[in-house]
Amino acid sequence: MNDVDVSSQIQQMVRFIRQEAEEKANEISVSAEEEFNIEKLQLVEAEKKKIRQDYEKKEKQADVRKKIDYSMQLNASRIKVLQAQDDIVNAMKDQAAKDLLNVSGDEDAYKQLLKDLIVQCLLRLKEPSVLLRCREEDLGLVESILDGAKEEYAGKANVHAPEVAVDTTIFLPPPPTSSDPHALHCSGGVVLASRDGKIVCENTLDARLDVAFRMKLPVIRRSLFGQVAA
Repeated sequence: MNDVDVSSQIQQMVRFIRQEAEEKANEISVSAEEEFNIEKLQLVEAEKKKIRQDYEKKEKQADVRKKIDYSMQLNASRIKVLQAQDDIVNAMKDQAAKDLLNVSGDEDAYKQLLKDLIVQCLLRLKEPSVLLRCREEDLGLVESILDGAKEEYAGKANVHAPEVAVDTTIFLPPPPTSSDPHALHCSGGVVLASRDGKIVCENTLDARLDVAFRMKLPVIRRSLFGQVAA
């Protein structure tokens, strides 16, 4: 092999090495570009996820604020209705309390009322022997109408007249006074119980008043809510 052939081979080898180097360089460049594009895509996806999360967070906060505002409006409406109901009930109770005082102030009317209350209790208890408790100021009235009440009960129930023992040691609270309206009081009436104390019939005017108002409250509520709805 002469010098010309050796030189030609060397040149071919150099061109091959350069071509191979350029191909490797191109591969590295393409790979680096792909990695860059992937990282860029990941950054874009991360930013999109952050934006979406921020939007969802703000949407939830707005929804919560709406619910709070609605709840506050609803509560304000309920408070208004309840306050109106309380005002009406209190006014009616005040008037009824005045009417009760007027009844208990009319001795003949109150005497008849006491008799009716005792008979009603006896009919509810259906006991041959009972205890009776009343206000101290009503003791004389109760004793004066007790026999008549027992006979009326016996006639209505077709039984013998029961034994009724009037408690003269412990009395029901006194009538209400304007000086201390919140003190324990009783507007009138009686409480009867079986001798063993297992059955009790409270037939005071205050208890009957409470029952009457409990029955009226649904009507009052419907009326008030109807006004608010309108």
